[in-house]
Amino acid sequence: MASAPATAAASRLDLEPYTPAELYELFRGGEPDADECEAILARMARIRGAIDVATAEGLDALRRNDRLAELASHLDDYAREVLDLRRRAVQELARLGRDLRTRPILREALCSGRVRLRAAQTVARVAIGEAEATWVERAERMTVRELEAAVRQARPDAGDDDEPWLRLRAGLAPAERTVVDEALALAGEVLPGSSRIERLEAIAQEFAGEHPLDPEADPVAPVRDALQPIGEREDRRATLEAETERWAVLRAVADAAVPDVRFYETATAHDVDAKLRELARLRAQVDDVLGYCAAVVKKSRMWKLLGFASFRQYSEERLGLGARTVEERAKAEERRWRSPALREAKRQGLGFEKLRLLSRLREEEIEAWAPRAEELTCSALRRELEVETERQMRARRKLSVALPLRVAAVLAAAVQAVRERLGRCVPAGKCLAIVAQHFIDVWGGLAKRRKSRAQKIRERDLGWCQVPGCSHRATQTHHVLYRSHGGGDDPENKIGLCAFHHLRCIHGGWLRVVGKAPDQLRWFLNGEPWAGPRGATAQ
Repeated sequence: MASAPATAAASRLDLEPYTPAELYELFRGGEPDADECEAILARMARIRGAIDVATAEGLDALRRNDRLAELASHLDDYAREVLDLRRRAVQELARLGRDLRTRPILREALCSGRVRLRAAQTVARVAIGEAEATWVERAERMTVRELEAAVRQARPDAGDDDEPWLRLRAGLAPAERTVVDEALALAGEVLPGSSRIERLEAIAQEFAGEHPLDPEADPVAPVRDALQPIGEREDRRATLEAETERWAVLRAVADAAVPDVRFYETATAHDVDAKLRELARLRAQVDDVLGYCAAVVKKSRMWKLLGFASFRQYSEERLGLGARTVEERAKAEERRWRSPALREAKRQGLGFEKLRLLSRLREEEIEAWAPRAEELTCSALRRELEVETERQMRARRKLSVALPLRVAAVLAAAVQAVRERLGRCVPAGKCLAIVAQHFIDVWGGLAKRRKSRAQKIRERDLGWCQVPGCSHRATQTHHVLYRSHGGGDDPENKIGLCAFHHLRCIHGGWLRVVGKAPDQLRWFLNGEPWAGPRGATAQ
C-alpha cells in the first residue's frame, strides 16, 4: 500500500476514478456495470484498510497516559461518538494498534501494502519475537483461511474471539412478565453495574446449578436449531482457492495515495484527537463509495462469478477487510435504497452508527426519530430506542434479547431442566418465568434489606453513568458539591458515575460538574462547557 506524505490527509480524498455523486449518476439509470463497480470497490477497500491502520495506532495512543481522561471518554464511547465506530471494531483496531508497537516488521509490511489488514489482524497474536518475520512472510502469500488454520495450530489456546450471538424470543403472559422483570431487578441489586445479559446469565445459572442436567448431555443442543451458521464450508473455500489459482486472473488493485499519519509519544490528547477526527472524515467519504459498490457486488452475486465461496470470503481475500465491516456497509446501503427517510437523515448529517440504529425502525418511525437522533449521543439514542422497543414488545407480550452463545447455552440448560422436572414440553416463556421465580425465592431476602443512599441514587439514574455520552454502568456515587466544600448527602447533590469518570476524570481534575441532580447539571471539561463527545461530522 503506497504511502503519501502527511499532507495527503486533506479534508477530502481524491476518489478517482469516480466521486460518490458521479458513481450515483453512472449507475442509477440502469443495471450497474458490475465489473467496473468491483474494481472501484477493491480500490476503496485498499484506502479504507490504510485509514483503519492509522486509526488503530491512534486508538492505541489514546489508551496511554491520561489522554482518555483528558477527553473524559472511555475508548469505546469516544470511538462510537466521535469516530462512528462500533465497539467490536474499536476493540479489534485498538488491539492491532497495541500489537504494531512491538511488531515493526508486520507494521512495515502492512503500511507498504504487502500484507492486507485482515491478514495482519489474523497473524498479530503469533507474530512475536523471532517468529515475526516468518509469520509476515506467510501473511504475504497465504489466504486468510490458511492463516486462520495455521494460527489455530500454533496457538490452540487462543480461542475464537468471534463468539456467535443468538436472539432469544419468547411469549410472556402479563404475570410471567412481572416475575421476569422482578428477577432482573433483583439480579441488578445482587450484581451492581451488571448488564441485562449478565443478569439473565445469573438467573439461569442459579437454576441450572441447583437442577443440573445429565452430565453427558450437550448443553447447547436445545439452541442448536436456532443457530444460523456464519461463513461457508471449509472444503468449499479450499477447493475454490485451488481452482482459481487464488484468483490470479482478477484485476490487480492499483496503489492508492493514503494519509501517512504518525502518533508520537509526546503528542497531547488533543493532538491525537484532531488526527483521529480527520481520519474519521476521510473514512466517511470512502465508506460512501465502498458501501454502494459492496451492495452492488453482493446483490449481483458477482463474488460468485469471480470464484469465491461467499461474500464473506470475497471481503476477506479480495478486499482484505473484515467481513463484518463490508457486510454492514452493504446492508446499510441496501436499507437506504429502500428508505427515503434514511436517505434524508443521512443528508442531514447523521453518522453511520445512528443511521444503523434508526434502520431497525419502520419508515414512519424513522421520520419521527431522526430529529431526536441529531440531539442525542449514540448511547443515549440506543437507550431510548431500547425503551421504546421494550414498550412495544410488552404490549405484544413478547420478550426479545440478543445473547452471546455462552449465555444462551446456560439459559437453554435452565429451560431444559424445567421441562425435565415438569415432564413435558413447556413454552420457553413459561420456563423463563419459573427460572426467574426460583431466583427470587433464593435471593429475595436481599430486597428486604434497607437500600443505601448510594443504591437509591444509582436507581434514580437508572443504573447508568450520568456523564454525557457514557455507555457504562454507574458503580459509584459522586457529590456534585464536595462534602469538604459544604455539600450534603441530599439526592440533588449526588449522581451515579462509573469508576473511570469518577476517579480518573473528576477527581483527576479534568472534568467538573455543577448544578442540581438529576436534570440541572452542567459539565465542564478542562474549564470549558462540555456536552459530551461530538462526532467528526458534527464539528
